[in-house]
Amino acid sequence: MDTILFLSHTEQDGTLPKAGLEALGAAKELAAAVNATLVAGVFGGSTAPAAAQLAGSGAARALAVTGADFADARYASDAAAAEALARAAGATLVLAPATSRLARVLPGVAHRLGGRVDTHGTGVTVQDGAPTITRWFYRQRMEATLKRTQRPWVILLEGGTRPAFKPEGAAPALEAVAVALGDPQKRTKVTGFKAPKSDAQTIRPDAKLLFVAGAGWTKKQADGKPHTDDAEKLILGFLGATKASLGSSKSLVDLSGEGSAVLTFMSHLNQIGQTGATPRHPKGLATCCHGEEPHVVGWRFVNERRAVNLDPNCGWTRGKADVVYIADAFEVMTKVNALLASKQ
Repeated sequence: MDTILFLSHTEQDGTLPKAGLEALGAAKELAAAVNATLVAGVFGGSTAPAAAQLAGSGAARALAVTGADFADARYASDAAAAEALARAAGATLVLAPATSRLARVLPGVAHRLGGRVDTHGTGVTVQDGAPTITRWFYRQRMEATLKRTQRPWVILLEGGTRPAFKPEGAAPALEAVAVALGDPQKRTKVTGFKAPKSDAQTIRPDAKLLFVAGAGWTKKQADGKPHTDDAEKLILGFLGATKASLGSSKSLVDLSGEGSAVLTFMSHLNQIGQTGATPRHPKGLATCCHGEEPHVVGWRFVNERRAVNLDPNCGWTRGKADVVYIADAFEVMTKVNALLASKQ
């Protein structure tokens, strides 16, 4: 019988990340489906708040590695904590959220445990009595189902692919797991964080709305002239009022290499599509985009899709969007921003 370990780090406040709660729900369902023992394992600078979030998970044990050495993301300490938790649990299956912190250490941990790892999992099911995962390949254009007989099997689950687990009842008692780290003088030290100001941050994975801009924002408008400065003000004004996440078509981010006018706050990190990101937001609004397949593939996990385009024959109208507004994006966003300003 398998022993399933739900594994996650905690945030700075000691709680589980949202993706961790999603992975916990998947671990609970899988344990019930294959009649396996579920063990929860968490690590971080503080873990007590996470215990309350494990309530009702059905975990037979709740393990924790706690201490200042595990507060910050660092490969050596994170890998040591994850390995210790997996060994203490006697895990044959490890389910963890695909956060940047865990994605970079768990492949190495799987090697230390003599197991195998699969990343970018989007679901866990049971087929013929055996755990099976689904995952996407080739920028989410192909879906595969995978099974493994090798144990332990470490699985990283993508965030946003399932509902988050909702705790119920009393928090379980955490069992402390000791981890011996090497000489602190030889250890990488985290001296601080550098991040853009909140109003300058345009990529917001947890935003309810994804706003995608296309190359049409930088093209000549009805008066025969481009209005890039106006486009920047409209887009940034909308992002500031709604706290939406900003995406871009490939053609727009590639303009900088063509010597054309560009949106100064846009980079390839904002790119959505076949060669870009595949975000997961409840709603999406595309403006000045054509909605062709390489771009739309990035919208695979966006639940409600809307678009604004002057072309009634654009790709968005061919069954790729729920609603298409045939209108000038400059005029539409000017009106939308005015309405948002009047409500503030």
